[in-house]
Amino acid sequence: MACFIAALAESAVAYGVKKACEHRGTVRSLVWAKRIGTLITMLLGGSFLLMIEHVWHGEITATFPFLTAMRSPEDTATMIHEILTVGVSMDIALTVSWAAWVALTAHKLVSPKEA
Repeated sequence: MACFIAALAESAVAYGVKKACEHRGTVRSLVWAKRIGTLITMLLGGSFLLMIEHVWHGEITATFPFLTAMRSPEDTATMIHEILTVGVSMDIALTVSWAAWVALTAHKLVSPKEA
């Protein structure tokens, strides 16, 4: 119903972390900070594809309240449960995959002077 909202929220948090690292100047010293843009792209791309799928199945409409699950309190409770279970578990899986990718490619990001 609305599991893509969890990915949108995580991408907003990751974007804030990216901006904070850029502001402090720690991007060069933190290996994962160099690759956080990839995580944001993956989250936003996944959210976009999930939104298309939800529009295709009629779960997102062009009329208010936009999410069909928000028309009744029972459906809203089901939607929130789906966001907190399905959406968060997908985000955890994606973030763990991204972290593994960063860990496996970390040696390519460290210059000989830093090692």
